[in-house]
Amino acid sequence: MAKSIVYFTRDLTPAGAIKVFDKLGKALPGKVAVKLHSGEVGNQNFLRPDFCKPIVERVNGTVVECNTAYDGKRDTTEKHWKTMELHGWSKYFTVDILDAEGPDKELPIPRGKKIKKNFVGKHIDNYDSVLVLSHFKGHPMGGFGGALKQLSIGFASSYGKAYIHGVGDTAAFWTSDHDSFLEAMADAASSVVEHFGGNMAYISVMKNMSVDCDCCEVAEDPCMADIGILASVDPVAIDQACLDLVLASDDPGRDHLLERINSLNGFHTVDAAATLGVGSKEYELIEI
Repeated sequence: MAKSIVYFTRDLTPAGAIKVFDKLGKALPGKVAVKLHSGEVGNQNFLRPDFCKPIVERVNGTVVECNTAYDGKRDTTEKHWKTMELHGWSKYFTVDILDAEGPDKELPIPRGKKIKKNFVGKHIDNYDSVLVLSHFKGHPMGGFGGALKQLSIGFASSYGKAYIHGVGDTAAFWTSDHDSFLEAMADAASSVVEHFGGNMAYISVMKNMSVDCDCCEVAEDPCMADIGILASVDPVAIDQACLDLVLASDDPGRDHLLERINSLNGFHTVDAAATLGVGSKEYELIEI
């Protein structure tokens, strides 16, 4: 089996994101959704609209998000729209909250190890292809956040997020078996990849790397130096490459980030997704 290709640049600018994307030579047909993180109000680390604007325009994309399943400023459509306005997303882009209204769309996961269905916002049907624009960083539940988390928790509706966290039981949101939750994320990610077929590309930005996610209202400041921007058509490979770049770093903050990732068994999500055939952990990193 051929290794997946992951392009990498140390040019941490909007132009760098376009450069690695263009190297993919990947056409995204039809109406393009750009899945990114709108950022919880109070968070200081999320990617800002001015950074994302050139690449969103490059693919003529619509910025898409989904409501959260926890209390905050993004857990209802009304509050999420206010956050979109506050953070400048709706100023620069056409924005679509995929689960702004019900009912959710149910995606089947016949090969799922922990869950057999995934609940996503019904507006997903408005799009033909997706650019997943991820901010790589730590996460207080998943260990890290990257492409696979965007595909799973990111695309899930508010109800769907609780369903994944609870491994099929929304009442077990905070109490489910942890590794089963990570495997449920991989299951959910597989259903979104299946839904869009080959019409997907991934960009991951390794800057502002805190141990905390952009979903945290109160997050630690970044703990290690910025690394670069990656692009691939394989979500497993791009997440694995990001993790490997952290492992290979000699930055003094590396161990703090790795402690967060390892303490929550973050690598397990990548392993589970690879086992499902979502992508390959074997990759070639090509620096440009």
